[in-house]
Amino acid sequence: MKIQGLYLVTDRDLSLGRPLEEVVRQCVQGGVSMVQLREKDLPTRDFINEALRIKAVLAPTGVPLIINDRVDVAVAVEADGVHVGQEDMPYEMARKLLGPEAIIGLSVENEEQVYEAEKIDADYLGVSPIFETPTKTDTRGSWGLSGMSWVREHSRHNLVAIGGLNETNIAGVVQAGADSIAVVSALCSAPDPEATARKLSAMISEARA
Repeated sequence: MKIQGLYLVTDRDLSLGRPLEEVVRQCVQGGVSMVQLREKDLPTRDFINEALRIKAVLAPTGVPLIINDRVDVAVAVEADGVHVGQEDMPYEMARKLLGPEAIIGLSVENEEQVYEAEKIDADYLGVSPIFETPTKTDTRGSWGLSGMSWVREHSRHNLVAIGGLNETNIAGVVQAGADSIAVVSALCSAPDPEATARKLSAMISEARA
Protein backbone atom coordinates (compact mmCIF):
# COMPACT_ATOMS: atom_id res chain seq x y z
CA MET A 1 0.00 0.00 0.00
CA LYS A 2 1.31 3.42 -0.95
CA ILE A 3 1.25 5.85 1.96
CA GLN A 4 1.28 9.45 0.78
CA GLY A 5 -0.24 12.87 1.24
CA LEU A 6 -1.30 14.55 4.47
CA TYR A 7 -1.50 12.43 7.65
CA LEU A 8 -3.38 13.75 10.69
CA VAL A 9 -2.20 12.75 14.17
CA THR A 10 -4.83 13.79 16.70
CA ASP A 11 -4.38 15.66 19.95
CA ARG A 12 -7.50 16.53 21.95
CA ASP A 13 -5.61 19.03 24.10
CA LEU A 14 -4.61 21.06 21.04
CA SER A 15 -8.06 21.06 19.41
CA LEU A 16 -9.21 24.41 20.89
CA GLY A 17 -12.00 22.79 22.89
CA ARG A 18 -13.70 21.38 19.80
CA PRO A 19 -14.98 17.78 19.66
CA LEU A 20 -12.24 15.62 18.17
CA GLU A 21 -14.72 14.07 15.71
CA GLU A 22 -15.43 17.52 14.28
CA VAL A 23 -11.73 18.33 13.84
CA VAL A 24 -11.20 14.98 12.10
CA ARG A 25 -14.23 15.49 9.86
CA GLN A 26 -13.01 18.89 8.74
CA CYS A 27 -9.46 17.66 8.13
CA VAL A 28 -10.69 14.80 5.97
CA GLN A 29 -12.90 17.17 3.98
CA GLY A 30 -9.76 19.21 3.40
CA GLY A 31 -7.81 16.27 2.00
CA VAL A 32 -6.22 14.32 4.86
CA SER A 33 -5.45 10.80 3.59
CA MET A 34 -4.90 9.01 6.93
CA VAL A 35 -5.86 9.61 10.56
CA GLN A 36 -3.92 8.38 13.57
CA LEU A 37 -5.79 8.50 16.87
CA ARG A 38 -3.22 9.25 19.54
CA GLU A 39 -4.26 9.15 23.20
CA LYS A 40 -1.56 8.81 25.83
CA ASP A 41 -3.72 9.23 28.92
CA LEU A 42 -7.24 7.93 28.26
CA PRO A 43 -8.40 4.80 30.10
CA THR A 44 -8.86 1.84 27.76
CA ARG A 45 -12.65 1.97 27.63
CA ASP A 46 -12.68 5.70 26.90
CA PHE A 47 -10.04 5.20 24.20
CA ILE A 48 -12.17 2.47 22.60
CA ASN A 49 -15.30 4.63 22.66
CA GLU A 50 -13.44 7.54 21.12
CA ALA A 51 -11.95 5.28 18.45
CA LEU A 52 -15.43 4.03 17.55
CA ARG A 53 -16.67 7.61 17.15
CA ILE A 54 -13.75 8.51 14.90
CA LYS A 55 -14.21 5.29 12.93
CA ALA A 56 -17.84 6.24 12.29
CA VAL A 57 -16.72 9.63 10.96
CA LEU A 58 -14.18 8.02 8.64
CA ALA A 59 -16.30 5.08 7.44
CA PRO A 60 -18.00 6.90 4.52
CA THR A 61 -14.73 8.47 3.38
CA GLY A 62 -12.44 5.47 2.99
CA VAL A 63 -9.72 7.25 4.99
CA PRO A 64 -7.91 4.67 7.18
CA LEU A 65 -8.02 4.85 10.98
CA ILE A 66 -4.68 4.09 12.63
CA ILE A 67 -4.43 3.64 16.40
CA ASN A 68 -1.29 4.91 18.09
CA ASP A 69 0.59 2.41 20.30
CA ARG A 70 -2.41 0.39 21.47
CA VAL A 71 -2.69 -2.82 19.47
CA ASP A 72 -5.45 -4.02 21.82
CA VAL A 73 -7.58 -0.98 21.01
CA ALA A 74 -6.94 -1.44 17.28
CA VAL A 75 -8.12 -5.05 17.52
CA ALA A 76 -11.14 -4.14 19.64
CA VAL A 77 -12.50 -1.51 17.24
CA GLU A 78 -11.32 -3.26 14.05
CA ALA A 79 -9.24 -0.26 13.04
CA ASP A 80 -7.38 -0.25 9.75
CA GLY A 81 -4.04 -0.41 11.49
CA VAL A 82 -1.70 0.64 14.24
CA HIS A 83 1.38 2.79 14.68
CA VAL A 84 3.98 1.45 17.09
CA GLY A 85 7.07 3.03 18.57
CA GLN A 86 10.34 1.36 19.46
CA GLU A 87 9.16 0.74 23.04
CA ASP A 88 5.73 -0.61 22.06
CA MET A 89 4.67 -4.09 21.00
CA PRO A 90 7.21 -5.53 18.51
CA TYR A 91 6.19 -5.29 14.86
CA GLU A 92 6.09 -9.06 14.38
CA MET A 93 3.64 -9.54 17.27
CA ALA A 94 1.45 -6.68 16.08
CA ARG A 95 1.35 -8.19 12.60
CA LYS A 96 0.40 -11.58 13.98
CA LEU A 97 -2.47 -10.08 15.96
CA LEU A 98 -3.76 -7.72 13.28
CA GLY A 99 -3.25 -9.87 10.21
CA PRO A 100 -1.70 -9.32 6.79
CA GLU A 101 -4.13 -6.63 5.63
CA ALA A 102 -3.57 -4.23 8.53
CA ILE A 103 -1.56 -1.05 8.03
CA ILE A 104 1.34 -1.07 10.48
CA GLY A 105 3.72 1.84 10.87
CA LEU A 106 6.90 1.91 12.95
CA SER A 107 8.70 4.94 14.37
CA VAL A 108 12.42 5.29 13.64
CA GLU A 109 14.50 7.80 15.56
CA ASN A 110 18.07 6.89 14.57
CA GLU A 111 20.08 5.24 11.83
CA GLU A 112 20.33 1.87 13.58
CA GLN A 113 16.54 1.63 13.74
CA VAL A 114 16.29 2.41 10.02
CA TYR A 115 18.69 -0.45 9.23
CA GLU A 116 16.77 -2.82 11.52
CA ALA A 117 13.49 -1.88 9.84
CA GLU A 118 14.82 -3.15 6.51
CA LYS A 119 14.26 -6.65 7.90
CA ILE A 120 10.50 -6.20 8.29
CA ASP A 121 7.60 -5.46 5.97
CA ALA A 122 6.12 -2.48 7.80
CA ASP A 123 3.74 -0.46 5.66
CA TYR A 124 5.58 2.72 6.52
CA LEU A 125 8.23 4.18 8.80
CA GLY A 126 7.46 7.24 10.88
CA VAL A 127 10.64 9.32 10.67
CA SER A 128 10.56 11.10 14.00
CA PRO A 129 11.03 13.90 14.77
CA ILE A 130 12.13 15.91 11.75
CA PHE A 131 12.27 19.09 13.81
CA GLU A 132 12.01 19.64 17.55
CA THR A 133 8.39 19.84 18.71
CA PRO A 134 6.60 20.06 22.08
CA THR A 135 4.21 17.27 21.06
CA LYS A 136 7.05 14.72 20.98
CA THR A 137 9.14 14.91 24.16
CA ASP A 138 10.49 11.34 24.40
CA THR A 139 12.88 11.37 21.44
CA ARG A 140 16.67 11.54 21.20
CA GLY A 141 17.13 14.46 18.83
CA SER A 142 15.80 15.54 15.46
CA TRP A 143 16.59 14.31 11.93
CA GLY A 144 16.47 17.61 10.06
CA LEU A 145 16.35 17.75 6.27
CA SER A 146 19.70 16.02 5.84
CA GLY A 147 18.54 13.18 8.07
CA MET A 148 15.32 12.84 6.08
CA SER A 149 17.39 12.54 2.90
CA TRP A 150 19.58 9.91 4.55
CA VAL A 151 16.59 7.80 5.54
CA ARG A 152 15.22 8.02 1.99
CA GLU A 153 18.53 6.78 0.61
CA HIS A 154 18.72 3.85 3.04
CA SER A 155 15.10 2.69 3.32
CA ARG A 156 12.83 0.79 0.96
CA HIS A 157 9.72 1.73 2.95
CA ASN A 158 7.09 4.39 2.61
CA LEU A 159 8.28 7.27 4.78
CA VAL A 160 6.00 9.41 6.93
CA ALA A 161 7.75 12.49 8.31
CA ILE A 162 6.55 13.90 11.64
CA GLY A 163 7.71 16.50 14.12
CA GLY A 164 7.39 20.27 13.94
CA LEU A 165 5.92 20.24 10.43
CA ASN A 166 3.76 23.07 9.08
CA GLU A 167 3.31 25.23 6.01
CA THR A 168 6.73 26.85 6.48
CA ASN A 169 8.75 23.65 6.06
CA ILE A 170 6.78 20.75 4.58
CA ALA A 171 7.83 21.42 0.98
CA GLY A 172 11.47 20.90 1.85
CA VAL A 173 10.70 17.72 3.76
CA VAL A 174 8.80 16.26 0.80
CA GLN A 175 11.68 17.21 -1.51
CA ALA A 176 14.05 15.49 0.93
CA GLY A 177 12.19 12.22 0.43
CA ALA A 178 9.07 12.03 2.59
CA ASP A 179 6.11 10.24 1.01
CA SER A 180 3.68 11.61 3.58
CA ILE A 181 3.63 14.53 6.00
CA ALA A 182 2.17 13.93 9.47
CA VAL A 183 1.00 16.94 11.42
CA VAL A 184 -0.48 17.45 14.87
CA SER A 185 -0.81 21.05 16.03
CA ALA A 186 -0.79 22.55 12.51
CA LEU A 187 -4.19 20.92 11.99
CA CYS A 188 -5.62 20.34 15.46
CA SER A 189 -5.01 23.95 16.49
CA ALA A 190 -5.96 25.51 13.16
CA PRO A 191 -8.89 27.96 13.35
CA ASP A 192 -10.19 26.33 10.13
CA PRO A 193 -8.90 22.74 9.94
CA GLU A 194 -10.53 22.08 6.57
CA ALA A 195 -8.96 25.09 4.88
CA THR A 196 -5.60 24.38 6.47
CA ALA A 197 -5.70 20.72 5.40
CA ARG A 198 -6.54 21.77 1.86
CA LYS A 199 -3.62 24.20 1.80
CA LEU A 200 -1.12 21.69 3.24
CA SER A 201 -2.30 18.93 0.88
CA ALA A 202 -1.78 21.24 -2.10
CA MET A 203 1.69 22.15 -0.87
CA ILE A 204 2.61 18.46 -0.60
CA SER A 205 1.38 17.78 -4.14
CA GLU A 206 3.27 20.78 -5.52
CA ALA A 207 6.47 19.79 -3.74
CA ARG A 208 6.23 16.25 -5.08
CA ALA A 209 5.67 17.53 -8.61
